[in-house]
Amino acid sequence: MVYIGVTGWGDHDSLYINVSPRDKLKEYGAHFPIVEVDSTFYAIQPLKNAEKWVKETPNSFQFIVKAYQGITGHQRGEIPFENKYEMFEAFRLSLTPYLKAKKLAMVLLQFPPWFDCKKAHVDYIRFCKRELSGLPLALEFRNQSWFREPYRERTLDFMKQEGWIHSICDEPQAGEGSVPTILKPTNDEATLIRFHGRNVYGWNKPNGENWREVRYLYRYTTEELTEWLEKIKKLEKQTKNLFILFNNNSGGDAADNAKELIHLLNIQYEGLAPKQLGLF
Repeated sequence: MVYIGVTGWGDHDSLYINVSPRDKLKEYGAHFPIVEVDSTFYAIQPLKNAEKWVKETPNSFQFIVKAYQGITGHQRGEIPFENKYEMFEAFRLSLTPYLKAKKLAMVLLQFPPWFDCKKAHVDYIRFCKRELSGLPLALEFRNQSWFREPYRERTLDFMKQEGWIHSICDEPQAGEGSVPTILKPTNDEATLIRFHGRNVYGWNKPNGENWREVRYLYRYTTEELTEWLEKIKKLEKQTKNLFILFNNNSGGDAADNAKELIHLLNIQYEGLAPKQLGLF
């Protein structure tokens, strides 16, 4: 089965007409069957937030939860925990509502561009797997070294042996801090595809006040999405569930591109929420 959605639910204006911010997730569930929760990257969320989100979505709805930045090493300063074990435990506990509702598709661990292919980092990935054991875990790299020869096949074999879900990327080919699109599942149950756009200039722009907005400012053309149709069909034969997320949302393009891909694949989702909740 192919599930398509976007990252976050608050910034996609084309989905909402007269919908208050507190009701956006309810309306989002009328359009897509999955969503990436990205607020969990910036802070481990209190249980009440996840409980609310679970309650506001249809029974079949699935969440892809992005791992806290302290886990993946994006946060270079102090983390607000006594030690890393406490941090992992707090994050695991925050996932309880999704697990109870059977709405956790996976947890995404996206490592930063400076997380390169070396033994210490392989060991840390193994540590993450142990600390989050029993959870469906997806792995996404942002450093080209993992897929450069002679490590490419070894990286994929490692992910398969360790049970990681491969997060396949469509992103700008912009040097060391980007990865190629590797169309190989590493988990029989699930594979993730994330569309980050192809804005090479934005990808290489030095970090500044608006670097994130520039990086993900991109709208896929129909031709570019059509190129993916055969790739998706092949991947679907190799993994039970294929989850696709559009992260090119700086200019409001993610939701439109996601809907267009659903149309191109001729997918009709059942069990979505009723639409236009904000009209009354």
